[in-house]
Amino acid sequence: MVMAQTPAVAASAASAPAALAVKLDPEKSPRYPWQALPPRATADAYFTNLKDGDKIETPFRATFGLSGGWGLAPIAKPMNGRNGHHHLLVNRELPLDFKQALPFDERYIHFGKGQMETVLNFPPGTYNLRLLLADDQHLPHYVYSKPLHITVTRKRDDVDPKTLVQKGVALLNLTDGQRVKPPFRVQFHASGLNIGNSVQKEAGTGHFRLTVTPQTGKPVEMLFPNGETETWLAPPAGAYILKLDLVDNVNPSALLSEAQPLTLRVD
Repeated sequence: MVMAQTPAVAASAASAPAALAVKLDPEKSPRYPWQALPPRATADAYFTNLKDGDKIETPFRATFGLSGGWGLAPIAKPMNGRNGHHHLLVNRELPLDFKQALPFDERYIHFGKGQMETVLNFPPGTYNLRLLLADDQHLPHYVYSKPLHITVTRKRDDVDPKTLVQKGVALLNLTDGQRVKPPFRVQFHASGLNIGNSVQKEAGTGHFRLTVTPQTGKPVEMLFPNGETETWLAPPAGAYILKLDLVDNVNPSALLSEAQPLTLRVD
């Protein structure tokens, strides 16, 4: 079970990300064949399985995304630049002062290990949720989500929250055999596993590797050592096999997890 850094909340189609001030710098982001710049040159934290107005039952596994070339990094080893860790704000607005560290309480839930998800265990009621990225000192970046207003209709005591988290990685927004038009987003996810920048060499963390193999020709291997959790692709029309792995940050020759390959048809 993924645990947040406060006990108040149990380990603790995507919402539209907000337009923010942080701009993507393509000169600092490595490009691979078929990799495209995102349509919007802004950075966002966002929920990948919740949208505004949703009604849910708890326990509920909420999953997080991060765009604009930003990556996740655990707080154990400080990082500079386009890295941070998620915070879940519960019934709280964004802080007025981004030069003040975020507090630790049940309304500011920290994910300083590099987690991409949490299990919500709220009682019935209405909640305002927001994601905010911050650095190793818990100072906010200008990378956050739009607020989501959700309603918990029922809390189920017959569901063990631990059963909602199954360790592994997945391509969240794509299905086997799907037809897509370029450019298209590829969202990575790690459940029960932590993401970090490879230079930290933090035990128990990994970074994503995406291998794209055309029907004819050589595969293209794309590494995301900065802890990035998504990319955009624009390959030529044809059939491709996508394979996602999580590479160990301590031992790059080892995998922490791998997903089943899936086939896409690019029109």
